[in-house]
Formats: sequence, structure tokens, C-alpha cells
Amino acid sequence: MPELPEVEVTRLSFADRITGARVEGVRLGKPLRWPLGCDPAELVGRAVRGVRRRGKYLLLDLDRGVLLLHLGMSGSLSFAARQAPAGVHDHFDLATSHGVLRLHDPRRFGAVVYADGETAPAAARLLDKLGMEPLGPDFDLPAFHAGLRQRQAAIKQILLAGDLVVGVGNIYACEALFLARIRPTVRGARVSKPQSMRLHGAIRDVLARAVQKGGSTLRDFSNAHGERGYFQLEAMVYGRAGEPCRVCGTPVRWVRQGQRSTYFCPTCQKH
Repeated sequence: MPELPEVEVTRLSFADRITGARVEGVRLGKPLRWPLGCDPAELVGRAVRGVRRRGKYLLLDLDRGVLLLHLGMSGSLSFAARQAPAGVHDHFDLATSHGVLRLHDPRRFGAVVYADGETAPAAARLLDKLGMEPLGPDFDLPAFHAGLRQRQAAIKQILLAGDLVVGVGNIYACEALFLARIRPTVRGARVSKPQSMRLHGAIRDVLARAVQKGGSTLRDFSNAHGERGYFQLEAMVYGRAGEPCRVCGTPVRWVRQGQRSTYFCPTCQKH
């Protein structure tokens, strides 16, 4: 599933190119997770003011309204002056004066939703429960520590939930917890203030490095240029069960938490 770094990499790969464009047409394929929410013809003639990200949602700001795009489990966006004829898994085309933005989504868990504004009901139901942005100035350490101390769930499950801090997916949660030297099964309420400080910094560090590396490509992720990500090649623990820890040499362990694979070093992450 594309996570925050992959979504940010996607945004960076086409935002400058589509900004200032005027919508010339909209093509819909098979239904996605949620309906578009407007007549596609209503979008024609509107101008693209910019592209933002909130969690794993991309927000295309128009001169009137906003389009919220989500890549779902296996979706990807491409932007080109011309696109090949739409295939069976190409479910949305936004034709503009600068090129065509296309959503390719084999599993159709992605979405494109129009709202009159970010506070409109259609947008609010998707965005209002999202946690703090880990790469932004609002990722407040005291609020992060206080949020952890109020929860009895395992720390990794808290990170994945997305209502305290958004966008820390499975790969990046494993890596951040390793960097912070915290075992993934420790309850949030037992995380000390020094541990919270280490984890706060580790989340920022891991996600920023992932963006620099173009994200992680485990199956089919690519950005709007069609380029793959390489962060997974330098992972410290993720996907390395049985291999020696890159720090201490202890074999990396694997456990399942909430239907997700968790990787950790039992020596480096004792508590």
C-alpha cells in the first residue's frame, strides 16, 4: 500500500507541472471506493491552483473546490502530455491544458472525491480524524507523548492507527521503532518521555529519508514519472527476518501484529 512517503513523492513528481493548468475534460472508468461527488462536466474549465498532501490524501486545489485523491492499496498516478488509450485498470483521467493526470488502480480501493472545500462534509469525513502531520511544524512532541501515555495498545498499532500521527505505515513504523530502540509490542502508556523524544525524531528521520529515496517499491509503486522507490533497500529490520541486525548482529525477529508483519531486533529493542 502506498504510504505517506510514496504519496509525497507522487505529489512532488507532478505538482509543479499541473499547477496553473485548466481542466479540459474528465473520464471515469469503473467505480472506485467512493463516487466522484459531482457531474464530471462541472469540473471542465476550472483551474488547478496547486497540489497539497494531507496524510495519504492528495488535494488538488481548484479555483472552485478541491479534488481529494487516494491511491488505495495498489493505485498510482501518472502525468503526461499524452496518455495511451485507457486500459482496464485506468479509472480516472483528468485532462488539462498541461497534460493528463491518470489514476491506475488494479484493486479499485483508491478514490477521487470532489468537495466544495476542505471543510465541506465530503472532505471533512475523510480528513477530520487524521492525526498530526509528522513532516510538518504541527508534529508537537508534548502532544505526541501525551497521546501515547493515554493508550493501552501496542506502540506499533498506535502508530498505524493514524489518529495520533498520520502516515506512519508498516514499513516506516518498524524502522522508526528500531531507530528509537523501542520494542513494537510495548504498550503506549509505558513509553517514557525520553523514548517518546527518540521516537518523535525517528519518525521524522525515517519518513524524510524515505521521501529522499523515492519511497519504497515492494510490488508496483511508482511516482507520476513512472520511477520506482528504493528506501526498502536500506531498511534496518523490515523484511529481514532471520538476517543479522545491521547494528549488533542478532538475528532480526518477525511477529504478526493485527494482521501485519512486524520486524524488530530483540537486542537493540529490549524495551
